[in-house]
Amino acid sequence: MSIGILRSTFFLASITSTQIPLCAVTFNEHVAPIIFENCTSCHRAGEAAPFSFTNYKEVRKRAQLIAEVTSERFMPPWHAESTDIKFAGERRLSKAQIKTLSDWVAAGSPEGDRAKLPKLPDFPSGWQLGKPDLIVEMAKAFEVPASGPDIYRNFVIPLNLKENKWVKAIEFRPGSPSVVHHSLFFYDTTGEAVKLDRLSPEPGFQRMGRFVRSGSLGGWAVGGTPRPLPGDLAYILPKGADLVLSTHFHPVGKTAKEKSVVGFYFADKPPSQGFTDIQLPPHFGATAGIDIPAGEKRYVKKDAFVLPVDTKAFGISAHAHYLGKEMKMDAVLPGGKRKQLLWIKDYDFNWQEPYNFAEFLHLPKGTRIESEIVWDNSADNPNNPSSPPKRVGWGRESEDEMGSITLQVVAEQPQQLSLLKREYSQHSRNVVARRVRDASEQLRNARADSFEDIPKAILARHKARYDKDGNGELSEEERSAALAAWKKFINSRRRSGN
Repeated sequence: MSIGILRSTFFLASITSTQIPLCAVTFNEHVAPIIFENCTSCHRAGEAAPFSFTNYKEVRKRAQLIAEVTSERFMPPWHAESTDIKFAGERRLSKAQIKTLSDWVAAGSPEGDRAKLPKLPDFPSGWQLGKPDLIVEMAKAFEVPASGPDIYRNFVIPLNLKENKWVKAIEFRPGSPSVVHHSLFFYDTTGEAVKLDRLSPEPGFQRMGRFVRSGSLGGWAVGGTPRPLPGDLAYILPKGADLVLSTHFHPVGKTAKEKSVVGFYFADKPPSQGFTDIQLPPHFGATAGIDIPAGEKRYVKKDAFVLPVDTKAFGISAHAHYLGKEMKMDAVLPGGKRKQLLWIKDYDFNWQEPYNFAEFLHLPKGTRIESEIVWDNSADNPNNPSSPPKRVGWGRESEDEMGSITLQVVAEQPQQLSLLKREYSQHSRNVVARRVRDASEQLRNARADSFEDIPKAILARHKARYDKDGNGELSEEERSAALAAWKKFINSRRRSGN
């Protein structure tokens, strides 16, 4: 009996289509190449996946599950799509590969000729990118409680560098992956981070001012795969700098102790040019006026920025929280042609991965970069943390919302990078100014006897101020006091003409 066409046995490799009998689909010849190339890097001892796929016995045990999750494209986890651009290291299976897996299960999952089993790839032990040039870790473990609100904590690790270094890649390894949602990397050359750390009896400190954020070194989020910067691009890491890990913890029901380990991979020489980020909306959407009504199925925010110089893009990433649904970024070229840079149709808060383009993408001066973020705050959203849904605004907690897409670019003429940065900074200031105007208009038109018109950020401050028992909700007495203060505030603004 013949089945469909088997077009590929290796990821991104094409072979001549062949009609084969169902009984001829075997693990060793047809399935192992797909599994080894796309699954085993995570599904092996010492990695984050819950079980191993390194041999026939291990894969056969979960054959039915593999067929189901691959047919639904839940696995391998890869959310980025684009009709115009190829990504480096894509893990998306072809339709033919998915059919091969389901046909193998239908045939009874035979092993086949062992002589045809491909060699298991030589995966690095422990470190994805091989042994780092420098390995550092937190001096003490930080205890994350079993329950409670999300925790944002900054940890300082002295590097004791005697000279400037140029960083090609950073590999972050959380000690308790289940509670670490993301970590942003900074270096501090002022010594202030160490001082703040010493003031706290527990490892790390809570708030971090701009004065200890001397420079950014990227970051890691759930699902992130470490990748070197392309070409000769690299981050600078000054001598004497301390590493600061700004980490977001999400309690999961049991106590955990986190002691992060970080590996640095250095370049042999300074890069020939710098790079920058274009994030739309800026500041992870903090100034975009995100205020999502309960039950809203498709809440949308858009932003756009016109490139003032010729650029080359090399990386892209998206960020939102539980309600994030769809993330899209396009480039509209000066002649009107549209290129799709990223389309995540079903965003997953629990798997956030930065994506590198397979090649640098030329985006000429005058190109309009457009972003569109969609949130789903309805009861139909299985990821909605609130039942029934509740109004949600921008905030740092997981049950608040954020939303932005970040494009990484270089200026084709390196000396024009400063102009690109200035123009983007002006765009960010313009977004803030528009938000201030919108908020002022909203306050002018707000009802003094209802919370419904209070901007979400102001509402959060009201709750914190009048929630006397600290249970996160307003009692009738607390609500009356908050409404009275709100009414007084609105009336005073109207009398002053603001």
